[in-house]
Amino acid sequence: MDFFKSGLKSVLGGPPEGVQPTGAETVERLVDRVQSSTLLDDRRDACRALKALSRKYRVEVGAQGMTALRQVLESDRADAEIVGYALDTLCNITSPETFEEEERPDGGGNVGEQFTEMFLKRPDAIPLILAFLDEYDFHVRWPALKLLSAVLSNKPREVQDAVLVSPMGVSKLMDLLGESREVIRNNALLLLIQLTKGNANIQKIVAFENAFDRLLDVVTEEGGVDGGIIVEDCLLLMLNLLRSNTSNMNFFKEGGYIQRLAPMLSLPSESDEVGWSPQKVSNVHCILQVVRTLVNPSNPAQIISSSQKHMRSCGLVDSLCSLLMASGVPADVLAETICTVGEVVRGCTENQEMLAAVMAPSTPPRPALVVLLMSMVNEKQPFSLRLAVLYCFQCYLYRNEHGQAQLVQTLLPASADVGQLTPGQLLCGGLFSPDPLSHWLVAVALSHVLLDSPAQKEQLLRVLLATGGGRPPVPLLQQLSNLLQTANSTHTRLGLLQLLSGWLAHCPSAVAQFLSAQSSISHLMAQVSAPDQDEHAGLVQGACAFLLGLCVAFNDGSASASGFDKATLRQLIERRVGLELFLERLSTLSRHEAYGRASKHPQARAAAPYDLLLDHEFCRLLRVLEGTVVKAVTPAPGELDGADGSGDSETSPVQLDRYKQLIRDQDARLNEMAASHIQLQQERDALQARLDELVAANQLLRDENTLLRARANAHAGEATTNSNDGIHVAELTQRLAALTADSHNKEQRIRDLEQQLESSPLKSNDIERTSADSQEVADLQAELSRLRKDQDDLLELLADQDARLTTFRQRLRDLGEKVEDDDEDDDDGDDISTGDEEEEEEEEEESRRREG
Repeated sequence: MDFFKSGLKSVLGGPPEGVQPTGAETVERLVDRVQSSTLLDDRRDACRALKALSRKYRVEVGAQGMTALRQVLESDRADAEIVGYALDTLCNITSPETFEEEERPDGGGNVGEQFTEMFLKRPDAIPLILAFLDEYDFHVRWPALKLLSAVLSNKPREVQDAVLVSPMGVSKLMDLLGESREVIRNNALLLLIQLTKGNANIQKIVAFENAFDRLLDVVTEEGGVDGGIIVEDCLLLMLNLLRSNTSNMNFFKEGGYIQRLAPMLSLPSESDEVGWSPQKVSNVHCILQVVRTLVNPSNPAQIISSSQKHMRSCGLVDSLCSLLMASGVPADVLAETICTVGEVVRGCTENQEMLAAVMAPSTPPRPALVVLLMSMVNEKQPFSLRLAVLYCFQCYLYRNEHGQAQLVQTLLPASADVGQLTPGQLLCGGLFSPDPLSHWLVAVALSHVLLDSPAQKEQLLRVLLATGGGRPPVPLLQQLSNLLQTANSTHTRLGLLQLLSGWLAHCPSAVAQFLSAQSSISHLMAQVSAPDQDEHAGLVQGACAFLLGLCVAFNDGSASASGFDKATLRQLIERRVGLELFLERLSTLSRHEAYGRASKHPQARAAAPYDLLLDHEFCRLLRVLEGTVVKAVTPAPGELDGADGSGDSETSPVQLDRYKQLIRDQDARLNEMAASHIQLQQERDALQARLDELVAANQLLRDENTLLRARANAHAGEATTNSNDGIHVAELTQRLAALTADSHNKEQRIRDLEQQLESSPLKSNDIERTSADSQEVADLQAELSRLRKDQDDLLELLADQDARLTTFRQRLRDLGEKVEDDDEDDDDGDDISTGDEEEEEEEEEESRRREG
C-alpha cells in the first residue's frame, strides 16, 4: 500500500502538508493528467492509477474518466500497455457485479448498467472493442473480451444489434474459439452463449461460421460426456443455435452432425450410479436436449421426419434405447432419456416399431414398454420419472394404429397369456389402485389408445372386468362410470372424465352404453349444478358439462330404450341445470389457467402432482368440439314440452322468444365487453407510452445524478477555495476604497486650481506661476484618469468575484451543504455607496460656490 501511495504521489505530485486529497480529487487529477499530458509515459502512469482506483471509486472514475479513457483507446492504440489499462478500467466501471471495496452512494442503483448505457451512446463503441480482439497481445485481447462480456450482460439487446451491424463482428468472436489460451477460448464460449440468445440472425451467422464443427471438435478434445464444464458450454451454445431456428436445424442435419452425436450416447449398459459425476449428468442432459431440439413437436413436420430418419440410420435411436435400459443411470438422466426416446419415435412408424422390439435385460426378458408402464403405475417411483413414462407412451401411440390395436388386444381376456404381464393388465391395475395419481396417468394413457381411432373405441367396448363374488363381469365403460361416481379425488375425477370424453366423442355406441349405466346422467347433472367447492371444482364441473354435451351431440337414438334421446337430454339440461349455467360451466374449462398451460405442448409439465390437471389431447378435443356441444344442447323449437309431444304447442313461440332474448342479451354483453376491451387496450397503449417516457426521463436523471454525485466530493473541496476567494474580494474592496479616496482628493485639488484661475485675473508677474499651475492641473488630470481606469478595473474584478461566490454558494446549497451568507460584501457595498454620496455632496457644494 505504501508503494502504491508513493506511486500515486509521483504521478500527481505531493499535496500540501496536512491535507489529504479525497478520492474525487485524486481521480480528477489523474483524468486531467491523461487528457493533458504530452508524454506517453505520463499518460500510461495515470491510466495505471485510474485502473487501481476504478474498483473502489467506480462512480468517480466512470463519471469523470469515461471520455478520457475512450480518447486513450482511439489515440494511443499503438501502445498495448496503456490500451490494456484503459480496457481494464472500463471493464471495472461497467461490471454488473459489485466489488467488496467499492464505495457506493446510497440509492446508486445498478452503476455498471448506467455506465454501460453512457458508454454505448457512441455508435462506434462496440466496433472499437471488436477492433481490439484482432490484437494477439494477451493484455489487450483479454480485457477487450471481458469488457464486451460486461456490456453484453448489462445491455444484451443493444450489444446484439451493434455486433450484428459491425463488419466481421461475429467472425472476430468465432476466431476466438481457436485460441490456444484456454481462458480466452472459454470466455469467448460464454460470450457467444449470451450473444446468441433470442437472436435468430446472429444464430445463423454463427452457424455458417462453421460453429458446429468447432464446437464438436472441442467436445471431442475435452473427452465427450466425461469432460468438464467446457463440454457443457459447447453444448449450450449448440442449443442456442438450434432452438426455434429451422435454418440451422436443416444445416445441422444436412451437415452430418447428427452422426457425431450418436457415439457420445454409447454408454456402458451397466454402470455405477456413483460414477456419474454432476458434470457428466449435466453433459448428458445437454446432449439429450440437443437431440430433442431437432425432433420437438413444435418443429415443422418435414424437419421432424427427416431428423428421425437420420437418427435411425446413424444408430442414435439404438444408443438411446440402450441408455434407456441401462442400469445405474441417475433418475433425472433416465427421465430425460425417456422423454427423448418418446420424441424420437413420435409419429414415425419405423422408430415406433424399434421401441416396441426393445427388450429389457431382465429375467425373464420383458418388453421395454412393459417395464416403462410398471414404473408409471408404481407410486414409489419419482414423480418426474412417472410423468416422463406417460409422455413416452403417448408418443409411442401417436399415429400408431398398429400399436393401439396391439395394446387393446392385451385388454381382451382371450389374448392374455398365462403368467405373462401385459400392458393391459398394468393399465387396469393402475386404474383401480388406491393412488389418485395412478388413476390420472392411466386414464390419460388409455385415452391416447383411443385417439383418432374409431375402431379401437368399438373394440374397447368388448372389454369386460371381473367383479368377483360370482357376479357377472362388468363392461369397462360401466366400471369407469361407477368409479367416477364414487371417486373423491380431483385427479381421479379429471382423469376419468378426460378418458370418457375421448371415448364417447364420435362414437354413438359408446354413448349408448354410457347412458345405459345406472345414475350416469344424474351424477353428471348434479356435478354441473353443484356450487363451487374448491379452486379445481370448476374444472371438474366443466369437464362434466363437456361429457354431458357429448352424450347429446353423438346420440344417434340407440339409447332411447333407456329414455335418453337427444330431445330428452336437452330438456333435462334446461330444467335441472339451466342452459345459462351449463354454458357457463362449459366455458370455465377453456378459460382456466390449466387449459392454457396444457395446450402449449404435448408433454405434460408439472412441478408436483397437485399441478397435473389437464392433458394436451383433451384440450385439443375440447377446442374442436366445444362449438358442436353448444349447438347440440340448445333446444330446437317444440322440444321443451316433452318427448311425447303432448304439451301445449302454443307455448313454443314464447320459448322461442325467450331464447331469442337470451341471444340478444349475450350479443349485447359481447358488444359491451368488446367496447370495454378496446377502451382498455387504448388506455394500456397510452399508459405504456407514458411509461416509456418516464423510463427515458428517469434514466436521464440517473445519468445526471451519477455525474453530480461524482463531482460532489470535488465541489466540497472547493468550499475552502471559495472562502479564500471571499478574502480576496475583501482585499480588493479595501483597495478600491483607498483608490476612491485618493481620486476624490485629486479631483478636489483640480477644482481648487480651476477656481483660482477663473476668479483671479492674470498679471504679468503671475504668468510663470500660472504656467506651473496649468502643468500641475494637466498632471493631476492624467493621474485622475489613471485612477479612474484602475477603479473601473477593480469594480469589474469585484463583480466577477461576487458572481463566482454566488454560484459556488448555490452549488453547495444544491448539494446539501449548509452555507451562511457573508455580510462583508454588504458592508463593502455600504462603504462604496458612502463614498459615492460624499462625492455627490462635494459636487453640490462646489456648484453652490460657483453660483455665489
